[in-house]
Amino acid sequence: MQLISIGFGSIIVASRVIAMVTPDTAPIKRLITESRERGLLIDATYGRRTRSVIIADSGHVVLSAILPKALIGRLKNAPEDLDDE
Repeated sequence: MQLISIGFGSIIVASRVIAMVTPDTAPIKRLITESRERGLLIDATYGRRTRSVIIADSGHVVLSAILPKALIGRLKNAPEDLDDE
């Protein structure tokens, strides 16, 4: 199972991520609002500015203060599979 640090001690499972996007567009802002209303929003920004929106296959939306480009870099540099050791 590959894990990605999304900042401030928060970690997500890489295989559950569908998309990582910036929160600047109207459709993403609408997605955040709808997720909050349905109880599927996870705010991992710890009071900082939201810089990435992570969409999971479960329908959850995770907010992070780390840029999507940095998260993708962490994903590429992470070990592939820790269960094989």
